[in-house]
Amino acid sequence: MQQRAEQLASTLPPLLVAAQRVAATVAQGVHGRRRVGQGETFWQYRRYVPGDSVRMVDWRRSAKSDHVFVRETEWEAAQTVWLWRDTSASMRWRSRRDLPEKADRAEILLRALGLLLVGAGERISLLGEGLPPTTGRTALLRLSHGLERPTAAPAGIPAFEPLPRHAELVLIGDLLAPLDEVRLLVGKFVARGVRGHLLQVLDPAEETLPFAGRVRFEGMEGEASALLPRVESLRRDYAERMTEHRAGLAHIARTAGWFFSPHHTDRSAESGLLALYGALARERMS
Repeated sequence: MQQRAEQLASTLPPLLVAAQRVAATVAQGVHGRRRVGQGETFWQYRRYVPGDSVRMVDWRRSAKSDHVFVRETEWEAAQTVWLWRDTSASMRWRSRRDLPEKADRAEILLRALGLLLVGAGERISLLGEGLPPTTGRTALLRLSHGLERPTAAPAGIPAFEPLPRHAELVLIGDLLAPLDEVRLLVGKFVARGVRGHLLQVLDPAEETLPFAGRVRFEGMEGEASALLPRVESLRRDYAERMTEHRAGLAHIARTAGWFFSPHHTDRSAESGLLALYGALARERMS
């Protein structure tokens, strides 16, 4: 049995295997996105309290105890979550061999989030695929196919799509596009009644510029190279610019009523997923 499991695992994309592990770890520490409300799906029994409707009483369950129990169902609403991760060339970078590329970390987080959402009964779809959201095995297959399909390297933010009102949107990338472009995109989605979540994935070196001496920097998206004689002399100004950019992203999200969180590739993928899924769960409960 174990040998067969290992053979099957060896045929899966490595990032999918990693995402399954990350999702399983995070799932143990969260309570999901369910809450009591109107619906047909059974959730739990609880003791009767004054004010409960008699129609909620489960007489069969109550007959087995000295107490009266009511039957609660799960709150059901049309919840759709659209997912997007940055595939631009700048995401295929890492500062050290022992760190993952930003693109790989973003894909693991997106795959793992998809697994958690589908496990909670939510409907998901990849932004830009032109496919309606769905759930279950079909949703996971579509997600996997969409992520494995070759794509042209786009800009660092997605193109606007008129999503349904009350949909949720998750954007995962380095989010280094100009703040004005990010603000314009978020504003368009907000005007449609879309709630959103921004997860900024960065290599730790992009925050601190730890290099020293004479260094040549090569652009990954068509930019000209730059030879800097003393990189350390720019470290303070560079760090200030990065801090300002991150604060700008946080302000855009806060103003729109969206969630924003930074994530560094030297941290565990579980930490980034837990922050993101926790925000989605709080949004569901609000």
